Amino acid sequence: MNETTFTKRPAFMWLVRIAPAIFVVLWATGFIGAKYGMRDAEPFTFLAYRFWITGLILLPIVLWLLHKNGIVISQALHSLISGCLIHGLYLGGVFYAIDKGMAAGLSSLIVSLQPFFTVFLAAAFLGEGIGKMKLVFFAFAMIGVGLVLFPQQQIAFASEGITQETLLAVLIATIGISVGSIYQKKFVTSLNLLASTCLQFIGAAFFLTFLSLFFETGEINWTPDLVFAMVWLVFVLSIGAVGLLMFLIRAGSSASVASLFFLVPVVAMFMAWVLFDERLSVIQVIGSLVVVASVGFASRLKT
Repeated sequence: MNETTFTKRPAFMWLVRIAPAIFVVLWATGFIGAKYGMRDAEPFTFLAYRFWITGLILLPIVLWLLHKNGIVISQALHSLISGCLIHGLYLGGVFYAIDKGMAAGLSSLIVSLQPFFTVFLAAAFLGEGIGKMKLVFFAFAMIGVGLVLFPQQQIAFASEGITQETLLAVLIATIGISVGSIYQKKFVTSLNLLASTCLQFIGAAFFLTFLSLFFETGEINWTPDLVFAMVWLVFVLSIGAVGLLMFLIRAGSSASVASLFFLVPVVAMFMAWVLFDERLSVIQVIGSLVVVASVGFASRLKT
């Protein structure tokens, strides 16, 4: 049976339809894994272990791909750099904020503003235009974030875990993944996607090891919770979710993931409520819905 015939089978088409939703749910678990992992390890140390393990598992496949297709040193180096931004700064900032007390659900909501930051950076550095409606939705999203962070509409009464330190961390995280996305788009143009992703993991591993050595003790307590979090984030998220994304790209359905990605904060907040009893007030729920709706509508605009 050839590949074309197989991809037309009902079972395959059914998998393609549900895979984007599965991917979004898996991605949301990353914020929950951070909460579990930070109980027994410092954030940069935990992430360094995660990406070294992931990178070494995938490295044989990558070496085979590079040998088969030919290695382009510049493309490999650009992938390492984009990994420092997309995974190093992004996840480093998120895990740091959660470690310092920010709720997992709130961190997922704030970094969900990344599409707006990417649009602004693309306009500044790639000359791409910004539609007026995207600016309108961005304004609504910022109002929603304000309601979530400061439900009493006063700076002095911020949500628990909201400090200048944690806000700066998630801001750095959001800027990191936004800049990384632009960098990847501009400089990594011909490398195999799986090979590029693995090199990103390795770049992030070097970057986070550096942060761990200079800003943390490097100690890690291998409790059952931490082992579970590490196994989940390495095999289910970094390898499983990435593999699922490769499958969707091959099936021509990667756009379906993008259309659902704005739901990640909703899923993450629900999980955080069930697992950690992270609760939101009515005002915060309204603010969250405003943010999610704004990002969702903006992501569907062409300009």
